[in-house]
Amino acid sequence: MPLDILLTVAMTSLIQSIFGVGVLLFGTPILLALGYDFIKAITILLPISLTINLFQIIKDYKKIDADFYKKIVFYTIPFIVLSLFFITTFKANIGIIVGIFLLIIAIKDYFLQLKNAIEFLTKYEKAYLAAMGIIHGVTNLGGSLLTAIIHNKNYEKNVTRATVAASYATFAAFQIATLFLSADLSNINFIENGLYLIVGIIVFIITETTIYMEINNQKYNKYFAIFLLGSGLLLCFKSI
Repeated sequence: MPLDILLTVAMTSLIQSIFGVGVLLFGTPILLALGYDFIKAITILLPISLTINLFQIIKDYKKIDADFYKKIVFYTIPFIVLSLFFITTFKANIGIIVGIFLLIIAIKDYFLQLKNAIEFLTKYEKAYLAAMGIIHGVTNLGGSLLTAIIHNKNYEKNVTRATVAASYATFAAFQIATLFLSADLSNINFIENGLYLIVGIIVFIITETTIYMEINNQKYNKYFAIFLLGSGLLLCFKSI
């Protein structure tokens, strides 16, 4: 197994084990920057992302915000599928826009006007979720917008991660199904990808028992804001 892919899988699996997203959000641009093509990157990362999310769902399925999840299914998933099928050539550079939005979300609690503006924006939840589906289908950046809107709801940490995990797992499941229907997977090394999946699972188990369990709600919300800040900076840097 190439060491660069192995390190990428381990690092991003640790992040996703804590916050519910990370393998796709960070792993995709890292592997593309290392010279791997999109199909190879996505076929390695999608099963890992989905599996970690499934473990998180099994552990805290009772904590999932069912009403919000239903909105994800109705307003986001159809646009992810449509975008993957029909948007194949035009790819707008919206990473900088998403990045700036995440930076604003991360610091909103320190500026009353920003906080009021974000709360006003997220009131239009259906439009936000539909736009998130289009963005995720075209750029794979929907996870960052997902964490942003859930962070704004000020859930307890287990509710936050479980709701993110359920939503993101659904993203991944439909992406995998779409790839099998529309992409040429004949060159994929499924045995090697299976080994990467095992690494991701091991990282999740270690992180769950040694890091996540030790984080209280107050620290989790603070770390989540830092996570959004880091995501925003990465997207801005990547888009310049």
